[in-house]
Amino acid sequence: MKPFLAQLRAELQLMLRNGEQLLLTLGIPTMLLVFFSLVDVLPKGSAEDPVDFLAPGILALAVMSTAMVSLGIGTGFERSYKVLKRLGATPLGRGRLLAAKIASVVAVEILQFAVLIPVAYALGWRPSGPNWAVAVGAIVVGTVAFGGLGLLIAGVLRAEINLGAQNGLYLVLLLLGGMVIPFSNLPLGLRAVARVLPSGALADVLRQALTGAADRPGLAWIVLAAWAVLTPLAASRLFRWE
Repeated sequence: MKPFLAQLRAELQLMLRNGEQLLLTLGIPTMLLVFFSLVDVLPKGSAEDPVDFLAPGILALAVMSTAMVSLGIGTGFERSYKVLKRLGATPLGRGRLLAAKIASVVAVEILQFAVLIPVAYALGWRPSGPNWAVAVGAIVVGTVAFGGLGLLIAGVLRAEINLGAQNGLYLVLLLLGGMVIPFSNLPLGLRAVARVLPSGALADVLRQALTGAADRPGLAWIVLAAWAVLTPLAASRLFRWE
């Protein structure tokens, strides 16, 4: 337990020192929420106001951008700089390193939600009877799923390729994940693919918990849980120190 806590503390300190990345992680989802809530350019499904559809999706986007992209890119460059190679010789171990990295993401997500939720309310979001306990559970499961995916990619690819892969996957999951575009507006074939992606599953679960307007929440929970089990396991087996 001590090696895990020591590494978690180190990850949090490193994250706080990287102020530019932290600012982007906070700023980009907030800007997307504000822009697309005020500028009516996206389909909004059955919601009367764009923010009603967007708010849960942007919360899911924040999880994805932090747990997968930010964590994955940072870890990839740590591998390329031989930082992780030195950790491989300590009692920490691969599993506890990955667990500490995923746990550190939660601190950033708390900051993101502390900004995004008040902004959504300021834009007119008024969810009726939101189940915040279920939403928090979904966010935790989603963080594990996306964290495992980001670390899996970072642990097997060179830093430069990892950078492009993380950003490319982010774009694909954003467009197909039901975060800003409803499933019903996708072609039938893409709709089937979108429903088995972690982004679509997390957005659907959050939308059900907060607004009761999900597409298929039962299937979404199964898909999200499967990603949360498979990606950390794959990362722990395939992750290379250098």
